[in-house]
Order: sequence, then C-alpha cells, then structure tokens
Amino acid sequence: MSARPSSECRADNTAVYVSKRPAVDARLFRSDAVESEIARIKALLTNPKLAWMFENCFPNTLDTTVHFRRDADGTPDTFVYTGDIHAMWLRDSAAQVWPYVSLAKTDPALRDMISGVIRRQLGCIVLDPYANAFNDGPTGGQWQTDGTDMIPEVYERKWEIDSLCYPLRLAYRYWQVTGDDSIFRSDMWLTAVDRILATFADQQRKDGSRGAYRFLRVTDRALDTLNNAGWGAPVSGCGLIASAFRPSDDSTTLQYLVPANFFAVSSLRKAAEILSAVNGDAARAQRCTAMADEVEQALRKYATYEHPEFGTIYAYEVDGFGNRMLMDDANVPSLLGMAYLGDVPSDDPVYANTRRFVWSRSNPYFFSGPAGEGIGGPHVGYDMAWPMSIMMKAFTATDDDELRHCLKMLMDTDAGTGFMHESFNVNDATDFTREWFAWQNTLFGELIIKLVADGKTDLLNSL
Repeated sequence: MSARPSSECRADNTAVYVSKRPAVDARLFRSDAVESEIARIKALLTNPKLAWMFENCFPNTLDTTVHFRRDADGTPDTFVYTGDIHAMWLRDSAAQVWPYVSLAKTDPALRDMISGVIRRQLGCIVLDPYANAFNDGPTGGQWQTDGTDMIPEVYERKWEIDSLCYPLRLAYRYWQVTGDDSIFRSDMWLTAVDRILATFADQQRKDGSRGAYRFLRVTDRALDTLNNAGWGAPVSGCGLIASAFRPSDDSTTLQYLVPANFFAVSSLRKAAEILSAVNGDAARAQRCTAMADEVEQALRKYATYEHPEFGTIYAYEVDGFGNRMLMDDANVPSLLGMAYLGDVPSDDPVYANTRRFVWSRSNPYFFSGPAGEGIGGPHVGYDMAWPMSIMMKAFTATDDDELRHCLKMLMDTDAGTGFMHESFNVNDATDFTREWFAWQNTLFGELIIKLVADGKTDLLNSL
C-alpha cells in the first residue's frame, strides 16, 4: 500500500467524543452481532476517549470497506477495500474481517459476508497466486506497466508469502467458529491449495532455480522494485520460501523473510487439517504437512542469530548463505507479531529475546520521541512509528505496566481523530500517514475486546 506523504495528513490534537462513524444509511454493511458487541464493550468502558475510539475503530471495516453481493446462484461474494486505496489486498482483507469471525456463529448476515471474503480470496489465488492485490473486475490500474505478468484483474503483483497465508488463517478460523465447511467442498478450494503449494515450491528455488516470478517497476523508491534485473538477491535453495516483498510492500533485502516463513508453516498445517477433516484428501494434506515440516526444519537451521546483547534471536531476513538482516518491520507478519499469529509460543525463549531486541535501538527501525515510540520501516521512513507495532506489543504483553504504556500511546497518538493511522511521527503525532486505514482501525477494536475478555477492564478504565 503506497503511503501518502505525511505532510498531507495533519490534524489538531483536539477530541470531541461524538461518533465518527458514517450515518447509518451510509454504512456499507450492518451486523447485528457487531452492533451488540460495540454496545456491550462501550458499557464496560468508563474512559470516554477509549470508548469513543473503540466505537469509531472496531466497525470501520464494515462501515466503509465491505462491498457484499451475491453471485447469480446466490453464493456470497465480498470485495473489501483496504481503505483509501480501492483495491483488495489478500492480506489486509483477511486481517480486516478477522475480528468479526468470533461473532459470526450467531449472525447469518455476518457469516455470509465473511464466507464471501474467503470465496473471493480463493478465486483471486486461482487467478494469480503471485499477486498481492486485486481489482473488483478486469479494470486494470496504475501498475499495469510493471515488468511482471500483469492481467487487468490484478491491481498489484508483488509476491509476498503472507498473501497466501492470511486467507488460509481466515478460512480455518471461520470453519472452527461456524462449523460451515461448504467453502471447502468445491473445486476452487482444492485448486487454490494446489496453486499455493506450487507457488511455495517454486519459490523455494531449489537446484539453482530462480523461480517463475520476476518484477521490475520504474520508480524513484529503491524498495519498490527488485534488483538483479527483477529476480532479487540470490538465495541458497535451503528449503525456505523466498518472498520478493515484505508485508509492507517493500522489497526484501535477503529474500528468505523469516516471519513470513513461520507463517507459512502454521498456515500449511491449518490447510492440511481442513483437507483431512473435510475433504478426506490424504494426499494433498500430506503435501501440505511435508512442506511445513521442510520449512520448519530450515528455520531451525538458518533463522537464528547469536546476538552479543540479547542472546539467540530470530533474524528478520536470511539468504541461506549465512547472511542475516537484523531488524523488524511494523507490518505483520513481523518478528514481534509471530506470537500474535500463533506461529511461535509466546513463552519461546528465542521469541522473548527477539521481542526485547526489536523494541530497542538495536533495531534500526525502532523510533522513539516525545510523542511516542514504536517500530516503523522504510515504507514510510525515519521517525514514523506504526500503531500496528504498538498493538502487536500490547497483544503479546505479559506485564500490565507495559500494556498500560502501549494503550496510552495508542490513545495519545490518534491526533484527535479517534482513529488509528498507518504511522505517526514520534516527535509530533499530528504528523501522520493515511487517515483511512481500516486494518489498523479494526485491529485496535480487536485488542480492546481481547483485553476485556482477559479481565483487563479495570486496567482499561484506569487509563
């Protein structure tokens, strides 16, 4: 997602606690279960700003980005904008509707909407498993001139491992919560699994292969294209999966993106479980399990680094030749976010060391200033911390003081808007990027609901 310059998004740091939701008749989708949940949580929150921000943020995906319809045969189909960019990212759309899945069992309309997202995502994967973002039809767009195999249904074709993982995570959770397996009793599901397996195998780049994917763009941003004539930096073919781009849409420096490979392992295991339980397809399930085992084994061998201050940590990127990139980016999957996604246990000692590393000045993309602190990345640049990183720290916090600090920063850096943003300047929170970024808004709502469920209501009300 291309950010606008931060200078274009300034706001006075004032707050009037009147709902910022669109008028009822202007909201794109309504869920009774979501409205009930908003009312329930708001009734528990005595901090007026926190209650206001929750009401604005949690339904933002439904209110402003969900375009639900049915096919000619009545099958649900849902196209989800990422916010101010009117295209559907596989990653973002899955993450945007994720917090609503837990409410879908009791709300048929919500269940249909989410199943429509999953069906749309599977269709997109079948269409082009290397693409990260899609149009609502064959409309083309500004990136059709990129040096890759573009088709008009694709908005952008940046190969990111997590684009194939997020739909599997969403589909698995939907199946767990609702018990609805109709999505998986289709050729489209099986074809999508085959595309995912073939793409992952291709991007393992074994036996000296470069793989099928190449990407070039005419741009003044170094990380918006790939070096080596579009093939990216060399990798060793060690069993890990190459990712040309990070979930920030920035190109990788070393193409084995470690948190994305962890995500691939957990996602393939979820797919294997569905294939076994629903489809009775032992062969495909075994292919998923075998690839997950291979990637997991390679991660054990290549993904760690003995840091002189923090001990054994996970590297952000490796190449299998022994080179490592020590950093973290705010976008999830990130090193910090691996416990949130369930890709590593929260008590994994290597993760704990890594967590301390990424939230320190040893991480070149950790920024701190008078307005706040957090992890950013080269996508937006120096001093711009992403609220998503603060939320990941809060989701994985085990200490109430740390949690309180994170929540206070999230509330204090909204620039009086009542919403999350892509990033904010750690020296001046009124300098931010992207006024309308639904993923971060809905994620904030998910965090508040989790904390209430975890018995942290008193902490929330003490802010």
